[in-house]
Amino acid sequence: MRVKTSITLPKELLGKLDRVDKNRSALLERAARAYLLNLERQARDRRDIEMISRVVERLNRKAKDTLDYQQLP
Repeated sequence: MRVKTSITLPKELLGKLDRVDKNRSALLERAARAYLLNLERQARDRRDIEMISRVVERLNRKAKDTLDYQQLP
């Protein structure tokens, strides 16, 4: 379902938008969807980095132990 809305934008921005696509609604919808997808991706990446950061010390210790064990006398 589509809902009609009204927004106010600077004239120069509207000119740039019109050069990209004469259908402002479609262009702004695509832009909004891309922006929201980017925000979701950034949030997911932050969560992934936080998870990795929580276990990195333990993994590094295990890797060091493994390397120490594999060294020849």
